Amino acid sequence: MQLNISGHHVELSDAVQTYIRTKMQRIERHFDHVVDVHVVLGAERQLHTVEATVHVSGNNLHAQSQHEDMYAAIDLLIDKLDRQVRKHKEKLTDHHAREALARNPI
Repeated sequence: MQLNISGHHVELSDAVQTYIRTKMQRIERHFDHVVDVHVVLGAERQLHTVEATVHVSGNNLHAQSQHEDMYAAIDLLIDKLDRQVRKHKEKLTDHHAREALARNPI
């Protein structure tokens, strides 16, 4: 997985980049066909914005979150992406094949 992190009016510290990398491992643990991820961090007044686009095999997933704390915004973003990745993975699996085998065993 290739991870691109950029900032819009935000200084990217090593701590924030490391935090994002460790949190993205949760996404990769649930779905290993992640091609690349682009994360953009932004700040306006007291509100921190984090948005990410995840390119997976067959789809692009996008999520955005806002919070007063940058780390909390990252956590919210990862939760949203995790739900989307699990839903995408569920769509890829063919559940009808198992049902057909259960009804008509070979």
